[in-house]
Amino acid sequence: MKKTICKKEYDTATGTLIKKYTCGFFGDPKGYEESLYQTPDGFYFLYVYGGEASIYPGEDILRIGKVKASEWLENH
Repeated sequence: MKKTICKKEYDTATGTLIKKYTCGFFGDPKGYEESLYQTPDGFYFLYVYGGEASIYPGEDILRIGKVKASEWLENH
């Protein structure tokens, strides 16, 4: 998936996957996945995907800063 946020492109195809977190099971309408990526330029983003009743209904890319990325890694 690719998304432009504030004129910066975030792309799962060119980013480096750091860690993936899964909550629930395949087909669970409340289940979701969060994947932390780093761009070639050193920026961080979360690729999120979930069931229709989850906190991420559908798929999206959310940009996050270095501090938030570190906190996410500590908690997942």
